[in-house]
Amino acid sequence: MKILNLTRARRVETETDRQKALSVLKETYQHEKAWVLDVEPMFPASDLQRGDVSWFLAMSRDKPVGVLRVLYNPPLEQYASYGLKPISDDVDLDELIKSKDVAEIGRFAIVPERRKGIGVVTSLMRATMREVIERGYAQLVTDVFENDPHSPYGFHTRIVGFRPVATHEVGELRYIGRRITLVLDIKKAYQTLKASGNMFFRSITKGWSAGMHKRLAA
Repeated sequence: MKILNLTRARRVETETDRQKALSVLKETYQHEKAWVLDVEPMFPASDLQRGDVSWFLAMSRDKPVGVLRVLYNPPLEQYASYGLKPISDDVDLDELIKSKDVAEIGRFAIVPERRKGIGVVTSLMRATMREVIERGYAQLVTDVFENDPHSPYGFHTRIVGFRPVATHEVGELRYIGRRITLVLDIKKAYQTLKASGNMFFRSITKGWSAGMHKRLAA
C-alpha cells in the first residue's frame, strides 16, 4: 500500500485553527450531507479549553482538508439511550459502557476533493493515535453510517482493525438510517498491523517513542 503524505495534521489549539476546522465541517456536514443546520455548535470555542476533548485539523499547504475529534471519557451511557442492538457476543456492551479507558472518535470529515487515497485520514490518525496512546487509553469507539456513500466503514474494519459490535437508528445528527458502532482494541490492532509489516503501520507509528511501542507490544 503506497501512502503519499501530502498533508499534515495538528491539534487545534487556536481560534484561527478552529475556524479552519469549522470550514471543513460546514462544507461536509452542513452543505454536502445536510446532517446539521449550523456547524458552530459542533465545535464550540469552549472546546479549546477543555481537557477531555481534542480536535485535529489536516492541512494541505494552506487549505484545511480534514478534521477529527477525540472525546476522552465520553458519556457512554448515551450510547445505551440510542437503543443499541448487538451484532454478536464478541463484546459485552454493558461492560464497554462502564469502561474508563475508552476514547470516542467522531466529527470525522474530509473535503470531497481529497477523499481519493488515504493521505488525509492517515495524517489525522497519526496525530490522534499518538495522543490517545500517550494518555493511556486502550479502546476507541465510533459510529459510522450504513448507507453513507463516503462511510469509512471499510477502511476502519479492513485496514485499522475496528470491529462492528452494535447498530442503532438514532443519534446526534440529522441522519436517517442505521448507525454501526465500531470498537477498536488499540493493543490488538497495533500487534496485528505490526505483524503485517505494511506501509500503513509504519506511517501511523512514525515518530513514536520506544516507550509507546513497548506499551503496546507486550
